[in-house]
Amino acid sequence: MSFLDEFRHHTWEQMGERIYTKREQDVMRALHKQGRRDLDDFCALISPAADPHLEEMAQLSFRLTRKRFGNTTQLYIPLYLSNECHNICTYCGFSVDNKLERLTLDRDRLLQEVEEIKAQGFKHILLVTGEAMRKVGVDYLAQVLDWIRPHFASITMEVQALEQADYERLIGRGLNSVLIYQETYNSHTYNSYHPKGRKSNMAYRLETPDRLGRAGIHRIGIAALLGLEDWRVDSGFVALHLGYLERRYWRTRYSISLPRLRPAAGCQPPNVIVSDRNFVQLICAYRIYNENVEISLSTRESPAFRDHLLKLGITSMSAGSKTEPGGYTVSDEALEQFEVNDARTPAQVAAMIRSRGFDPVWKDWDIVLE
Repeated sequence: MSFLDEFRHHTWEQMGERIYTKREQDVMRALHKQGRRDLDDFCALISPAADPHLEEMAQLSFRLTRKRFGNTTQLYIPLYLSNECHNICTYCGFSVDNKLERLTLDRDRLLQEVEEIKAQGFKHILLVTGEAMRKVGVDYLAQVLDWIRPHFASITMEVQALEQADYERLIGRGLNSVLIYQETYNSHTYNSYHPKGRKSNMAYRLETPDRLGRAGIHRIGIAALLGLEDWRVDSGFVALHLGYLERRYWRTRYSISLPRLRPAAGCQPPNVIVSDRNFVQLICAYRIYNENVEISLSTRESPAFRDHLLKLGITSMSAGSKTEPGGYTVSDEALEQFEVNDARTPAQVAAMIRSRGFDPVWKDWDIVLE
C-alpha cells in the first residue's frame, strides 16, 4: 500500500467541493475543537468561510506553536550542488530547455562553499540539485555526504526522487532529512507543467515519501508550489498526504514548506495569485490542523512579510540564500533557480529573530554514534 492508493479515492473536484462548501459553523467547530483536528477541519480553515476569522486563527496558531516549539526558530541555508537537469518544468529556471551555463560542484569547489557557509554560523544545511541522474545521481550524492558530513550537525536533501535502496544508502552516509515536493496534486494538469523527464511520472513522485518512510528517514518534508493551481485544493491534498504519512510512518518527523512561485528566467508567471492574506490563512490552518508539524519559510518571501510571519506558526527559516551552484563564493556564474526576495545576511535575520523575542537556532540535532 502507498499514498497513491488513498490519492485515487480523492479527486481534485471532490477536494474542491469539500473545501468550498464549508460554512461558518464548520469553521467555528474547527477552531474550538478539543483534541486533534481532522481533514474536514483543515478544509474549513482554508475555506473562504474562514477569512473573517483570520485574527482568531492567528492567535490560536501562535499559542499552539509556542506550546510545542517554544520560542525557537531554526535557521538553515540551501547549498546548490548543481543546476544540471533533464526535466522540463515550466516554472523552474533549471529546466533543460533553458539555455544557460550548467555547473556541478566538484570536491574543491564544494568545500569552498562549505567553509563560507560555516563561517556564517550554520550547522544545518539543505543540499539542492536539479534532476540529472547521470551527472548528479546517487554516487555523486553519496560522495558529497562523505565530504561534508564532518562539517554539519544535520543534512537535508532536495533532489530527484529516488528508490528506497538509494535512500537507505544515503541515510547510511549521514542523510537526515529529504524534501520532496509534489508541486501540484492536480492530475488533470500535472503533466502540462512537467512535460518531459522523470518528474513527469506523477505516480512515482506521489509514492516517493512512502519510499522514504520505509527507508527509515528521520524527517520528510512535503509541499505544493503555490501559484500553479488553486492553492486551497492543493493544500487540502498536502494535508491529506501528511495525515496518511503520520499514520503509516509514525516514527518519522514531518515538515511543510510554503513556496510561492517566484520569477525565474524562461519561466511562466503564476497561474493563481496567492495573496499575503491567503498565505497567512494557510500557515495558521496548517498549525491548527497539526501542532507537531514543522513549518518552513524560505527567502522567496519579502523581509517585512517574513518578519511578520515569524510569530504565526513558522518554526524554521532560510537566510542568506543563494539559488545557484557556487553562489556563496562566486556570484553570477550560473543561472539561479529563482529570484531571492529576502537578501538580508544570516546575521541580520538572526538579529531580527532575537528582536522579536525568539531564539535563532543554528543547529538541529546531532547524530549519536553508539
